[in-house]
Amino acid sequence: MKNITTMHQSKPDDSIAYVGMPTPVRASLTETKHWFQAMEQFTRVFAIRPGEKVLMLTDPLLDPRVVDAVTGIARARGATVTQYMAADTRLPGVPEEVKPLVQSADFVVSTWFCSIEDPFNVAMRKRGQRWVKITYFRDLDLLHTPQARFPVELVGEIIRATERRFPKGRDFELRFTDQRGSDLVIYYTKEMREAMFKGNRWCGKMFADEPGCYVHYLPTHGPNFWDSTANGNDPDAPVMIEGVLCPQWAVGFERPFEEIIRFTFKNKLVTQVQGESRDAEILREMCLGSKLIEGGGCGFNPKAPRYTVYPAGSNAPGALHFGIDLPKASDYIRKVLPDWEEPPIHQDLIGLDMTVTAGGEPIIENGFLVALRDPAVVEMAKRYGDPVELLEAGL
Repeated sequence: MKNITTMHQSKPDDSIAYVGMPTPVRASLTETKHWFQAMEQFTRVFAIRPGEKVLMLTDPLLDPRVVDAVTGIARARGATVTQYMAADTRLPGVPEEVKPLVQSADFVVSTWFCSIEDPFNVAMRKRGQRWVKITYFRDLDLLHTPQARFPVELVGEIIRATERRFPKGRDFELRFTDQRGSDLVIYYTKEMREAMFKGNRWCGKMFADEPGCYVHYLPTHGPNFWDSTANGNDPDAPVMIEGVLCPQWAVGFERPFEEIIRFTFKNKLVTQVQGESRDAEILREMCLGSKLIEGGGCGFNPKAPRYTVYPAGSNAPGALHFGIDLPKASDYIRKVLPDWEEPPIHQDLIGLDMTVTAGGEPIIENGFLVALRDPAVVEMAKRYGDPVELLEAGL
C-alpha cells in the first residue's frame, strides 16, 4: 500500500496512467458526417446560378483542388468557369488586360490582395457583381477543420449581434484597451457608423447570393470594426484615430513579443514605436509613418484557431488585428514571408485579449466577444447543438 506522501504528492507520477478525459473518438466514426457538414456550408456560400459566368482570380500557390471544387459546383449548376492566374496574390490593382474578364463575369472568386479596395472592383460590385474572397480557403483539406463545419448562418447571427451593440444616431468613441497599456480611440460620427455597418457582411449575410456582395470563405475573417468603408471607400479621408496600441504579436514573427512594444497613432499614422528588443527595432524600421487601414479586424467563427495569426491575423472571436500599410516595402517581410499572400507594404498587428467599447457599450471584454452570449445567438445555436460547446469551447 502506498504511503501518505506518495498518495498526496504535489506532482503527478509519470509512471501512472491518469485518465480524466474520454479517449478521442475514432475518425472513422465522424469523418463522413463532418465532411458532409462542411460541404453543405461550402456549397451554400458559393451560390453560383445556372448560366452564370464565373471568374477565378488565382495564383500558383493555390491548391488546384480548390479550383476544381468551385468548378465542379459551377458545372453541376450549368455555369461556366474561367481562371486567370497571376504570378502571385500581391497585385495592387487589377491589370488592364484582366479588366475585360472581370467585367464579363457574374461571380468572382479571388485570392488577390486587391480584391476589396481596388476602386475598379468596388465599382463592379456596385453594379451587382458577387465576390468570394478565399484567403482562408487555399487548401481543400481545410474542409476537414471545425471552422469549416461551423454553421454559416450562426456566424451571421454573431455578426448581427455585434453590430447591434454599436450606438446608432449619434457620434461615439470606439476604444481599444488592454492591460499592457493600449488605449487607442477611433472617433466615429453617426454618418461613419451608418456607412460602415450597412454592408452585407455587417448585416450577417454570409452567402454570395445577393447583388454586390463580398464574402469570405472560410467564414472566419472580419468584417472590420473600422476601415475605409466608413468613409465612402476613400482611403485618404481624414479620420481621428489616435492613442497607443501595444500588440502582442504581428504577422511574420514566429512568437508573441516578449516585451511590451508601444505604437503611437496620430490621425491614422504611426508616429512612434517604443521598445528595446530586436522585434521592436524591426517594427520601428518597418512601421514608422505607416497608416492604419483596418481598425480592429475581428473574427466571428468560434472554431477558428486563436493562436494562428498567419496569413492575416487571428480570426477567433474577440481576437483583433490592426492592418497598417507601410510607407515602403519591408525587406524584413520580403525575407521571412517571400510567398505571403499580402504585399510587403502591409502588416497586421495582433491583440488577443483586448477590451473594446463603443460609446461605452462593451463589444469585447478581455478578448471575449460579448455577442457570443447574446440571447438571439444562443437561441440560434440551439438548432445546431449545445450552444455553450458551439460558441465557447476552446476560447
